[in-house]
Amino acid sequence: MRIASVGRALPEHVASQQEVTAALMQIWSSRKSVTDRLPKLLENTRVEQRHLVMPIEKYGEIGTFGECNDFWIECAKDLGEKAILEGLEKVGLGPQDIDAIFTVTVTGLASPSLDARLVNRMGLRDDVKRTPIFGLGCVAGVAGLSRAADYVKAYPDQVAVLLSVELCSLTFQPGDHSVANLISSGLFGDGAAAVVLVGEERARRMGLEGGLRVLDTRSIFYKDTENIMGWRISEGGFQIVLSPAVPEVAKERLSPGVDAMLEKHGMQRDDVASWICHPGGPKVLSAMQEGLGLDDSKVQHSWDALAQLGNLSSASALMVLRAHLDAGSPGQFKRGLALAMGPGFCSELLLFEWC
Repeated sequence: MRIASVGRALPEHVASQQEVTAALMQIWSSRKSVTDRLPKLLENTRVEQRHLVMPIEKYGEIGTFGECNDFWIECAKDLGEKAILEGLEKVGLGPQDIDAIFTVTVTGLASPSLDARLVNRMGLRDDVKRTPIFGLGCVAGVAGLSRAADYVKAYPDQVAVLLSVELCSLTFQPGDHSVANLISSGLFGDGAAAVVLVGEERARRMGLEGGLRVLDTRSIFYKDTENIMGWRISEGGFQIVLSPAVPEVAKERLSPGVDAMLEKHGMQRDDVASWICHPGGPKVLSAMQEGLGLDDSKVQHSWDALAQLGNLSSASALMVLRAHLDAGSPGQFKRGLALAMGPGFCSELLLFEWC
């Protein structure tokens, strides 16, 4: 199974963290308990800028859940189409070449699902297989990659696309003054990523060179941790659930699963040339590094994505994957590992080698 390319699409509006802080200070100006702590909380996220689907001044006027969700659908179609087309173009394919499409998101709801809304819009074949996935949150980028890889393993002459669209800013809750919401207001951004996966037989026919060959995947569920991350969905929309225990779970529970997967393939951590870690936030990313014994140089692309894009939920790991592909191969047959954690609480791992 071959990961051939990653396309992306980002909203046109870009806001620095200073601009975001100023806008939020205005929105919450009557709440001294919020404004006293907000600047430091946002500074500590290590996010420098984010792309947003609305101008920053509009977030003080954010509408109802239904209005935000309708806007999510329209923006998701635009960004999703752009990301897919860019990914296909990189490897000389078109919309009619897609045999299966997997879509992941945790920031908007649609039925018909986003993939269905793209069929006519993009001219996809009427026999395209569609798998919409909702609710996996930050882990969905790597989880979706794994499910798409399973598909092209079963159908090696076909092409699958994984599309992630996350418009986190549209979940903004101005009435929620919890620390979790304050942090998320300074951490999450908007964007879309699309990964093109090609079965091995199709790759040979195409004469496809480069990319990543998927070797193995692993899903790990951590029992009795359901309450540490996710959404509380109510009349007001998506309200963040984010426990301070997340970094500790990342530090203590991720490494045993990673080591078990590597051992299965006769590897140790030092044998991993490329680490594609989801940049969930500075505390989470640092905890992952500490638990796995990685210095900053091993995950620099993750820190860069956090600074320039913020946390894009499921799309973040795919943005880091794109950065690795753009930077070039560390050498043929060198191994790499993609990993992310998310609601459940759980982790997803994908082992690959450079072609």
